[in-house]
Amino acid sequence: MKFLDQAKVYVKSGDGGPGSLSFRREKFIEFGGPDGGDGGRGGDVIVETADNLNTLIDFRFQQHFTAQQGRGGAGKNRTGADGTPVVLRVPPGTEILDEDNETVLMDLTRAGERRVLLKGGDGGFGNAHYKSSTNQAPRRADKGWPGAERTIWLRLKLIADIGLAGLPNAGKSTLLAAVSRARPKIADYPFTTLKPQLGVVGVHGDEFVMADLPGLIEGASEGAGLGHRFLGHLERCAAIFHLIDATEDNVVANWRTVRRELDKYGHGLADKREIIGLNKSDAVPAADLAKKRAALKRASKGEVLTLSGATGQGVTEAMSRLFDVVKEARDAAAPAEKEAAS
Repeated sequence: MKFLDQAKVYVKSGDGGPGSLSFRREKFIEFGGPDGGDGGRGGDVIVETADNLNTLIDFRFQQHFTAQQGRGGAGKNRTGADGTPVVLRVPPGTEILDEDNETVLMDLTRAGERRVLLKGGDGGFGNAHYKSSTNQAPRRADKGWPGAERTIWLRLKLIADIGLAGLPNAGKSTLLAAVSRARPKIADYPFTTLKPQLGVVGVHGDEFVMADLPGLIEGASEGAGLGHRFLGHLERCAAIFHLIDATEDNVVANWRTVRRELDKYGHGLADKREIIGLNKSDAVPAADLAKKRAALKRASKGEVLTLSGATGQGVTEAMSRLFDVVKEARDAAAPAEKEAAS
C-alpha cells in the first residue's frame, strides 16, 4: 500500500427535502384540511477514524464527497426520509484543516472517533405545519434548507511513541528492521527512505511503536533534499531518538545540523525530549567512540547511547531505555485520556 499523508477534498452535506403542499380529500369526509408533511433532513458529512488504516491513499482516487439529499414530504402527514450521511474513513492521527491548510478544524487521535464535520440542511415545512385556527387552509410549503459545503485538507501525523531522526545514512532503517518486523528499504546511498515507516518494538513483554522518517540535511526547511514535510509525524511522539553515524569525523556538527532543522520547523519539536544514539559503534575504535560520546554529551547536555543496528551491540539496552521514556509519557497522559473518554 502506498503512503500518502496529505490530501485535499471537497465535501458537501445534503440539502433538506421540500415540504409538501397537500389537502386531505376523501369520500364521505367533510372536513379534510391540510396534510402536507415536512421534508427530511439532508445527510451529514461525518469523519470517522479506522484502526486498520495508516495512509490517506484512498483520497487520491476520490476527492469529492456529497451526502444524500433529504426526501420531500408527502400527503397524509408523511415526513420525508432523511438523507444518508457520507462517511470519510481516516487513520487515527488525522487532522482536518480548512482550505488555507493552516486552521485546524478537528484533530482525531483515537481509533473509533466519529465526528460530524458538516450538518445536513433541515427539511422544509409542509402546509400542515402552518395550520391554525385563523389559517385553516394554508397554501404554504417551504423548500428544504441547503446543506453546507467546503474544501478541506486531510493531514496525517502518524501516532508513534518514538520518532527516529537523523541525517541520511545514519542507520535508521537498519535499526528499525533489527528491532521490529518492519522491512524498510536499506541501501548504501542517501535518501533510501522516501516515506515514514512504522515498526512495533517488543520490550519486556510490552511494546511501543517506532517511526523511521526520511533523513534530514542542512537546508531541509528551505526544501533541500526531501524537505521537512515529514517532520509533522514527530509531533505526536513521546520522544525523538536522534541517530548519529559514529564513523563521521564531526558528530557534534551532524547533531547540530539536525537540531537546526527541528528548530526551524517549530511546532514544539525543539522542546521535545531527545535521546541521542551513536550508531555504528562496531566500526569505530573504543577510544574514539568514547571521545565522540563525551563530545556529544557536552554539546547536547543530554543522554547519549552507543549501539550498532547492524550487529545488535547495545540495541537491547537502547530499546529498554526508550521504553522507559515511553512508559513515563503514557503514565503522565493516562489521567487526561481517562477524563476525555468519560
